Amino acid sequence: MDKKAIFMQVSSLEERIGDLHDELRGLKEQLAYLIEENHYLHIENENLRKRLEPEKESAELPEQERKKMVGEGHENLARLYQEGFHICNTHYGSIRPEGDDCLFCLSFLHQK
Repeated sequence: MDKKAIFMQVSSLEERIGDLHDELRGLKEQLAYLIEENHYLHIENENLRKRLEPEKESAELPEQERKKMVGEGHENLARLYQEGFHICNTHYGSIRPEGDDCLFCLSFLHQK
């Protein structure tokens, strides 16, 4: 082999190594992004599980306990309505004009 062929071969090898280095850098960036996304999703998943635990516990309650909880909520809404606030989904939380009844609120209170 002559010196020029060896030089060309080394230059070609150097170019391929540079290309591989660029490809490796791109893969490294993608991997870093995926690790970060995985970590974020893991944290979000834990938070969602924590939020679901109370719902599981209430689903495991006996039927009477669940009815009691629903009854308490209904009583709270009735109390709010008596204090002069809307409990219907249209105007929830806004103040009712004194002495005026809201048909939406009343229908909500009387449904079972």
